[in-house]
Parts: sequence; C-alpha cells; structure tokens
Amino acid sequence: MEILRNLAWFAFLFRLLKSLRQAGGSDGGLLHYTPLLVLGISAALLLLEFATRLLGLEQRAFASLQLLGYLGFSITGLTLIEQLFRNTRPEKRWAVKYLYFGIGSLFAYDFFLYADALLFKQVDAAWWGARGFTSALAVPMIAIAAARNPNWSVRVFVSRRVVYHTTVLFGAGLYLLSMSLVGYYIRYYGGTWGKSAQIAFLFLAFLFLIALLFSRNLRSRLRVFLSKHFFNYKYDYRDEWLRIIQTLSGAEPGLEIKERVIKAVADLVDSTGGMLWLRDHSGRYVCTSGWMMPVSELVVPGDSSLIRFLHAKEWIIDLPEWRESPGLYDELELPAAFATSEHAWLIIPILHLRELLGFMLLNQSRADYPINWEDRDLLKTVAQQAGSYLALMRASEELSEANQFEAFNRLSAFVVHDLKNLVAQLELVVKNAERHKNNPAFMEDAIMTVDNAAKKMARLLAQLRKGRFEKSASSRFSIQAAVEQAVRQYLKFEPRPELLLQTQGLEMVADKDRFCAVIGHIIRNAQEACQEGGEVRVSLTESPQGATITVEDDGMGMDARFVRERLFRPFETTKGNAGMGVGVYESREFIRGLGGEIEAFSEPGRGTRFVLKIPLKQAAKEPVDEPPDHPREPVF
Repeated sequence: MEILRNLAWFAFLFRLLKSLRQAGGSDGGLLHYTPLLVLGISAALLLLEFATRLLGLEQRAFASLQLLGYLGFSITGLTLIEQLFRNTRPEKRWAVKYLYFGIGSLFAYDFFLYADALLFKQVDAAWWGARGFTSALAVPMIAIAAARNPNWSVRVFVSRRVVYHTTVLFGAGLYLLSMSLVGYYIRYYGGTWGKSAQIAFLFLAFLFLIALLFSRNLRSRLRVFLSKHFFNYKYDYRDEWLRIIQTLSGAEPGLEIKERVIKAVADLVDSTGGMLWLRDHSGRYVCTSGWMMPVSELVVPGDSSLIRFLHAKEWIIDLPEWRESPGLYDELELPAAFATSEHAWLIIPILHLRELLGFMLLNQSRADYPINWEDRDLLKTVAQQAGSYLALMRASEELSEANQFEAFNRLSAFVVHDLKNLVAQLELVVKNAERHKNNPAFMEDAIMTVDNAAKKMARLLAQLRKGRFEKSASSRFSIQAAVEQAVRQYLKFEPRPELLLQTQGLEMVADKDRFCAVIGHIIRNAQEACQEGGEVRVSLTESPQGATITVEDDGMGMDARFVRERLFRPFETTKGNAGMGVGVYESREFIRGLGGEIEAFSEPGRGTRFVLKIPLKQAAKEPVDEPPDHPREPVF
C-alpha cells in the first residue's frame, strides 16, 4: 500500500512537471530518467516483498535493501518537489506553494524515518507511531492548493439533499448526545428523584427535537446556510451581469427602457411576462408598462398594505407561497387582481436610495420551479440596478421638461422685446399725428407702420396661443356658479355643452378666473375633438371626498398609451401646429395645487371623459392674496 501511495504521488508530480515543461519551463531531464528509477525501485521492493512472504526467506536478510528502497523513494520525491518549485514562475507559486510544502513534508518525514531505520537497522517505534499524525497535518496545505487550482478537481459532487439530510442527522445525534450527558448528570446528582428527573428531561428534550425537525422555518434557514457556505453558486454571475447590462442598455431594439427593465428581471427566472408599477407625483403606484402582458388599469394607493410591506420589509413576495402560508408575510393583504390571478407569481420591489420607486409583477416561469435564496438575492440586486435606470429616466424627463419651459421663457423674452419695439413705433405715430395728420405722405407712412405692427402682432399672437399672464387674487366662490360661467363662455361653439347639476351649495377658496379657465379649456378641447353632430356633457356631483366635475364627449378619443405617457406632459398635443400642448398640463398642476386630481379616460373612436376631483376641505380655508403655487394663469 505504501508503494502504491508513492506511485500515485509520483504520477501526480510528473503530470505537474510535464505541464511546466509544456509551458516553456525546464525539467532538468527528470522526465527522461526519473520514471524509470521510480519503476525500478518499486519493482525491486515488490520482488523483495514477495520473496520474503511467498518463498519463506528471512526478512531480516533483506531489511536493509527494503529500507534503502523506501529511502530512495523519499529522496526522489524531494528532488521532484525541488525541481517543481524551481521551475514554477514566481507569479504562479501562489497557487501551488502549499502543495509543495505539504507533499514535501511527507517525503521529508519519510527521509528522516528511513534514514534513522537504515542507520540503526530497525524502525523507531516513536517515529512510526507519529507518522499518521504528521501526514494528517499536511492535508490542510494540500487542500488549500487544491482550492486554488479548480482545474484539479474531479467533477463528482454530493447532492444538496444528501448534505442537508446528513447535516440534520449529524446535528440530531450531537443534540441527543448532549442531552444524554445532561441526563446522566441529573440522574447521578439528583438525589432520590434523579432517575425520574432524568426520564422527564430526556422526554422533554426528545419532544423539543421533534418540534425543531418539523419546523419549516428552521429547515429553510438550514438549507440557505448550507447552500451559501458548502456549495458552488447556482449562477455564473459574470455572464448574468453582462447579459443584464446588455438588456438594460438597449441591445434589443424596439423596447423602451421600462419594458427592458421588466425583460431583464423576467429573464433571470424564465418568466413569461411582467408588468411595472411606478410611483406618480401624488404618491400612487400606477402601471406604466408591460412586457409580454397588457398594461393593467390597477392603481395601488401609497398607503395600501402592499406598499407598506414592500417599503418596510423589502421582500420579494412569492404569491403561491403567500396563498399557502400567509403568516410568513405578516398577514399581508394584496389587491384582488393579484390575489386571484392564476398566473401571477412574484412581486419584486424596486428601490432607489432606500425609497420604494415602484414594484414589478412577474408571471409564472416556463419551468415552473420554486425560487431559493440565491434567486431572491439576484432578483433584488437586479431590481435595485433597474431602479437606478428608472430614476435616471425620470430625472431625464424632468430635466427635458425644465429645458422646454426654459425655451418657452426665452421665447417670451423675445416676444416682450418685439412688443416693446412695436409699442415705440405706435407711440411715435400717435405723437406726430396731431402735427402731421393733414399730410398725405405722413398718413401713408402711418398706415404702413400700423399695418406692419399688426402683422407682427399677429405672428406674436400665433406664437403665444392666446397666452395671459395677469395675476388674480383668491376668493371664496360657488363651484356651481363657476361651472355655469365656464359653460356659458363656450355656448357659442358647436357642439353646445350640456350642463347637469346634481348638487348645490359647494364652495371653495381659489383663483376663480383660473378655475373657470381650467373648466373652459377642457370643454373647448372636447368641442374640438367632436365631429359635426357630436355631444359634450358637463356634470357636477358631490362625493365624501369633495366635488367631482366630469366633462365627456363622443369625439375621436385617444389611445391608452397617449393618455398614460403623453397627455399630461407639457408641449405634447394631438392638434398639430394648432396647439402648444401646455393647457392640460397647467390644468392638472392647478387642480393638484388645490389638493385634487384630474383623471382622463379615453378610447379611440369612443370619446373622452375628464374627471376633476376637488376636495371639500378647500372650502374651510380663508381667502389668501395668492394661491400657494402657480401665481400666474395657465397658458392655453
């Protein structure tokens, strides 16, 4: 057996030496003659062994030759180790130096053992007895070298299930052994009640062990611990991260950033599709995009149980697990659309700077497999990266809007400059008219000047689209009267708006002129969207939250994507060059300043419905000189 052990080590060392030679190193000729020497020594030792055992020859007569052979093995091994260390490049020695130390220590110990035995004609019992312990001490160094050289490993693995059950069995054994020792102590030091106390203690310990073994939480924690610390990772994280970054950066054309975010996360677990909810300015979470799934109309309030749970726990919600064991999720309440859906699988929070930017709902996986701790960690990490992309997208959109407003302000500055020049020209005409009004040439020049000014002013008015910038003070007024006033202003246009008042006596504190302008703007948009013979209906109702004003038309309507992404954005319009796209945006900002909200519902070919929700608490406020935001009237 010792000869076989030495032959195995020599085969391994020759393999390393050969790889060094192929890499350009020198073996000093060891690959030519050393194998023959090793085989010769092995053959001689085996012949001596057979001669003493089979032929009955006296072993002492050949003891020196045997010891000399084993000494030759140790010298050969040390020579191979020295050549390997010498021919290994300095930058590569980090990976193999502990291998050389470990194997070298084995051969070095054998050298001293057999040299001493050859000198005194017998093997020292102390040296021989310590040989097993010294060999065991070399194992950690060889193990370190094997860990630093993964290509040495044999592709044979122990399954996670075997390791899990073995660990549970081993832990249970240690537990029972410990309890037995405690029971022994209780029995022999417990007096007359010692035996009874021992039986009761061991029975209680056994029940406690059974309770632990049937604890699902404990089993889950044990599986995660073993997977993290005793097995290779499930994913090749380098490849996964490169693929995720490639998806998010737009390698696949035709997908917007929100759809790419969903796809990047869904591909990790082979999900068949997903939807994305993002927080809007009012704190609600609105479905903004879907990948391989239609966009949902579900709006999740910011104070709902789902949002509170995601913000506090930052957990991924496994919906099948939630249905089976709701106690694991602190009695979480989910919207009915999530709770009853057969295909909904995972709800993943999207965080940015510790704030819940949104969440994602994924459909069931194609493979239909449960996710483990590693899947959850990777999904949460990718979701955080996606949150950075979404936050950057939102910041870019806000910066774009700010740049557009800046451009509009620059345009206003040019308009004011032109108006100043026009006013100066007209003032000069008026100033000289008294003196030269009977001069035909002056009158001709004056008419040309006025004509030129009129044309320039017409161009300016075309640019401003009837813009008004004057300030108005806030006051208490009747909502009913304001709506009636707005409707009367547009009775001269077709189709004539129909008014339905279902409540009276509602009052509010705001800028009445701006409020009427908001209602009038929405009415005028409805009229322009209608064809000949169309209808526009305006209604005022009361709800527990406040007043609700609804403006409906049966015009051409808008598609859901335009309503969701472009309707309330500044400088977006369906009127072409006839509109500036600022009116709806300014209307929404004014209503939000009152604490309310504007919602739009539309379908192509079936008309549009605008719903203005205004809280009644505004009626309790005292009039102020100016509303807290938007000191100027909206630009329509």
